[in-house]
Amino acid sequence: MMTQMLSPPPEELVKQWESEQKRLRQQVVEEDTEDWQRSPDFSGLERIGGVDLSFIKGDEVNACAQLVVLSYPDLKVLYEDSHMVTLTAPYVSGFLAFRETPFFLEALQRLKTSQPTLMPQVVFVDGNGLFHYREFGLACHLGVLSGLPCVGVAKNLLQVQGVLKDEDHQSQIAALQKGGDSFPLTAASGKVLGKALRSCDKSSKPVYVSVGHKISLGTAVRLTQSCCRYRVPEPIRQADVRSREYLRIHFPATDT
Repeated sequence: MMTQMLSPPPEELVKQWESEQKRLRQQVVEEDTEDWQRSPDFSGLERIGGVDLSFIKGDEVNACAQLVVLSYPDLKVLYEDSHMVTLTAPYVSGFLAFRETPFFLEALQRLKTSQPTLMPQVVFVDGNGLFHYREFGLACHLGVLSGLPCVGVAKNLLQVQGVLKDEDHQSQIAALQKGGDSFPLTAASGKVLGKALRSCDKSSKPVYVSVGHKISLGTAVRLTQSCCRYRVPEPIRQADVRSREYLRIHFPATDT
């Protein structure tokens, strides 16, 4: 398969995206809205979603959009939807949602139509929520448009709003002794945008958790840790594994 690339978007489109983010940002709910979120052991939470997009190597256009729904608390896969999609928006830092959200919304809609009883009560997103240039990352975008509680969990630190991957940050990471330890990601303004979380004892590399929608940061961190068997929470890990496997089977000549 030939390498396919998308050209950068025109400046007017980026401005349009920015104003759309600002408009939708007003709708983000940064607190717990569901009864299960207020329970110490998340009593009442039974289904957790995870979404991810995997690419064919060297191809920016064709990807596998993945939705999984896991049972909670035992984290067994109840539902999976692997769907090849054609991307129309290029990757632009800070605007990932315009590239990926439509496909995740379609996957949720397919689930709602075919098996509504399996709709997730919360969705984990491989990316950021409020921890973003304009406090409106992929997890916020998906949350507001779907109406579902969402949590953003990123594997890499986005250096944004004065949060830097500097010596101070590294020493804070070194101080995380065990699974569940965390420290706040504080913007230059003093606002806490997310938390760096040591998600399990086995991994000393943290993940970066932020609010997407309809959940508080404290609850998002607690829930993330309860879903981690490895460094990455199981809903995102399963979405990633299954989307890569789908590409491997359907496009065996490519290295994903």
